[in-house]
Amino acid sequence: MRRQLFALTFVALPLAAALSATFDDNAQPPRAAGSAGIEIDALDRKIDPCTDFYQFACGGWIARHPVPADKRSYGRFAELQDRNFAVLRRILEAPGGEGDRKKAADFYAACMDEPAIEAAGLTPIASDLATIDEILNPDDLPVLVAHLHAYGVPALFRFAAQTDLDDATSAIASVDQDGIGLPDRDDYVKTDARSVELRVKYVAVIQKMFALAGEPPERAAADANAVLSIETALAEAMADRVTRRDPVSRQHHMTINELQALSPSFNWRKYAIASDAPPLPTINVAVPAYIRALNRLIAVNTMGDLQAYLRWHVLHEAADLLPKAFADAEFDFFSRTLAGQQQPPPRWRRCVTDTDARMGEALGQAFVEETFSPKAKADTLEMVQGIKNAMRQEIDAAPWMSGETKKAAMVKLAAVVDRIGYPDEWRDYSTLRVTRDEALGNRERALLFNHTRMLAKIGQPVDRGEWNMTPPTVNAYYSPDRNNINFPAGILQPPFYRSGRDAAVNYGAAGAVIGHELTHGFDDQGRKYDGQGNLRDWWTPADAKAYEARASCVADQYSGYTVDADTHVNGRLTLGENTADNGGLRLALLAYLAGPGARNQSKVDGFTPEQRVFLGWAQVWCESARPEAERLKAATNPHASNKYRVNGPVSNMPEFARAFSCKANTPMVRANACRVW
Repeated sequence: MRRQLFALTFVALPLAAALSATFDDNAQPPRAAGSAGIEIDALDRKIDPCTDFYQFACGGWIARHPVPADKRSYGRFAELQDRNFAVLRRILEAPGGEGDRKKAADFYAACMDEPAIEAAGLTPIASDLATIDEILNPDDLPVLVAHLHAYGVPALFRFAAQTDLDDATSAIASVDQDGIGLPDRDDYVKTDARSVELRVKYVAVIQKMFALAGEPPERAAADANAVLSIETALAEAMADRVTRRDPVSRQHHMTINELQALSPSFNWRKYAIASDAPPLPTINVAVPAYIRALNRLIAVNTMGDLQAYLRWHVLHEAADLLPKAFADAEFDFFSRTLAGQQQPPPRWRRCVTDTDARMGEALGQAFVEETFSPKAKADTLEMVQGIKNAMRQEIDAAPWMSGETKKAAMVKLAAVVDRIGYPDEWRDYSTLRVTRDEALGNRERALLFNHTRMLAKIGQPVDRGEWNMTPPTVNAYYSPDRNNINFPAGILQPPFYRSGRDAAVNYGAAGAVIGHELTHGFDDQGRKYDGQGNLRDWWTPADAKAYEARASCVADQYSGYTVDADTHVNGRLTLGENTADNGGLRLALLAYLAGPGARNQSKVDGFTPEQRVFLGWAQVWCESARPEAERLKAATNPHASNKYRVNGPVSNMPEFARAFSCKANTPMVRANACRVW
């Protein structure tokens, strides 16, 4: 998951859900017949599972679920997120809330008040735009950029708190690359026809937004081209996504004097003071080359061009809560052009999404009470322990690891902390001001609230109890700097988990998600952290070399896959997730066979237990997706296309070939199978 299992873009998720539905052990959503929990109607029995297991498991579901007009893609994650957000909508619209829950309801109500948003026009950002126009020289930039960062505008760079990876018990400041509007730095540097056309359309939407904000046509056109020029210079200096996957490449501790020497055109002390940051004895500068390029950019660009760049990012970040003309222009490029989405989601869905993103823990308790039973938590913990036991056996049996490295791996595994459902302590929003008549003002104050919380962490002990996802989120993650695995209540619902369902399907779905996150601790990135979260090499040179050879096999395998006919999956960008998919599914199968599967080997719905584990995994990935969305995912997302998240792992597993009696020359049986874990 960011280490994330599914790169969840909230605004792209589907929005059609029964508003009265609740989903606990006593009230589950309907499913097709089949006592195993396998969705029989999802199958495509015309396909041999040994030829294309994804199509066999999901073909029927895909045929019945074309991508709706207001979606980029639609799959089982989105289907569940719909149901979760329907619960949140009911909570937010129910009368009589109090405290933080009432605050969240007011946040939502203000977002829903479209007439008030239209009437306000540009007033909510007028002072920011005026301040940008008033700056006279680069000496004014640090204070202005600090202000914009506090309100969520990612101008020029990112300043944040991060775990000190040399001492994972404490937090330090971090400066990192940021500040471009297109999805990826490669969008600015590639010269193919599609990329050139994309940049032309990007300039057009910037120009349109400037014109809507009152700029004359000639100035709007010139300013839009200035924005592209500045962002191109930033992008050319950025480390690419594959390079950034190596955490060592992002570790460059400096003093503020050293940072200032790296970029003398920008006054970093003035920025730190304006940010209200604590003392900064150490700063991690993730990409020094980027900061040097930022220095050159500030030195050579006119203030007029820099002002245009800053105005664009203020408009871009606020567009969805500005009058409809701005929101429509933003949607037309960033959703329709980039991802093929034909219509915006319904207003309520956008507002639930924003409320969850900004005040998710204010709703968390109510959501958990409705959707997540103690039985679900107990079952999940039982699966976690079984999967950890399977991982111990995998490490112990690995023929390519020395005893020394195995011992260190066991120490790390024993230190993994399991977090299920929701935080032990809920966030307090009592200092956040929310009103029912200021949609953008509420968001900005919520961003400032969270920004202030984040900066206050600098120089303090790391809070290992904090969650990075809200309880309703359909996702999970592993945190390498804290060595914990995290499963929000939102994902522990059907089709991932159902109380009383055949254990084989629960292990194939939820269990493989658990195994996926656990494997992240030992993927090509996670293996570089020790059990306390420090960036430390605990591998012998020979074992590290053997690991890299196995990982390269996985990278090469996935680089051979394509989407939309000619766009290749980036096997290096997706290596961590692919390693986790392969390892997680194998661990889930082993844990099932050592646990519930040892007591029950009967067929259900015509499928053996092993077959049901594999089908449980495959059917959580059923998805229909637009070609534009698949291309965008291949370029920017560390996860492979859902088809290959199913077919890739099973084609590496002799257990799958045995379960479905696949012959050696069939597509789901790789001649040179890859295996890390």
